[in-house]
Amino acid sequence: MTRAQDRLLSGDVGTHPLDAGELDPADVVAGTPSVASRTLSTLGDTEVGLWEITTGTVRDTEVDEVFVVLSGDATVRFDDGSTLVLGPGVAVRLHAGDRTVWEVRETLRKVYVA
Repeated sequence: MTRAQDRLLSGDVGTHPLDAGELDPADVVAGTPSVASRTLSTLGDTEVGLWEITTGTVRDTEVDEVFVVLSGDATVRFDDGSTLVLGPGVAVRLHAGDRTVWEVRETLRKVYVA
């Protein structure tokens, strides 16, 4: 029998510890941003986790993902010229291959499904 405590993925996604990641220095446009993440669970081949990036500007090539911003402030610019302003509560769908530039003004934390 699975107990309720065994189902808990995080007691507080806003402060849940993350593992430091690495950015390719060629993708850093401005500042000295750093990234961190933690996988919380999987659903088949789909990953559910937390991701965070500190202030700065970076380029990225996206994977299929849906995310909800938990905290922070940023703008994502897409190669087609469109932009999204990100803040707490914003939900976004990214598509594999999207080329983006993330301008992070305040450390951004999100929960993602990818």
